[in-house]
Amino acid sequence: MNKDIMICGVGGQGTVLASKIIAAAAMDEGNTVHSAETIGMAQRGGSVTSHVRVGEEIYSPLIPFANADIILAFEPAEAVRNLVYLKKDGMVIVNSDPTKPVTESLQNTGYDGKEMIEYLKKKCNCIVVSSEKIYEKFGSSKFFNIAILGVAVGSGRLGISEEAVKAQIEKRIPVKFLEANMEAFKMGIELSK
Repeated sequence: MNKDIMICGVGGQGTVLASKIIAAAAMDEGNTVHSAETIGMAQRGGSVTSHVRVGEEIYSPLIPFANADIILAFEPAEAVRNLVYLKKDGMVIVNSDPTKPVTESLQNTGYDGKEMIEYLKKKCNCIVVSSEKIYEKFGSSKFFNIAILGVAVGSGRLGISEEAVKAQIEKRIPVKFLEANMEAFKMGIELSK
């Protein structure tokens, strides 16, 4: 299998954990994997981008422009910012609910993510998922990173089996949060349909 997967969002959303789960699950299935994170001011809500490249003929961990098969975007503006990486027939799975930067609270620009979502719908094949729905069910949007993995698996675009991803969730999530995360993963699979 050859697959280029980009995960993008802002600090604190769990993008790095999601990329580690994807990379480890792909390796468990016998694939060669290269990955890298580009982390800006992540602890302060800055951009976080993870590249996961799966395949034998890959020699760099960074995805070239117009090469990503799938982008998992935890924040609408980050999806638009990273759209240059998406290949022509690629897919974006994006959170419709924005994480507003500090500048928004200082300047009140009116950023609500809707303009970004409309732009994405015009420019590419995308699945829009709301982290608010995750929040309503689980009481926290912290489960969104696992739910979006479920959407990616359910869409068939990730190229990694449900079982391999579940096995990595079980290894990497603390026991006291495991049941809720497994439910979020299942919810994501259902949302993809």
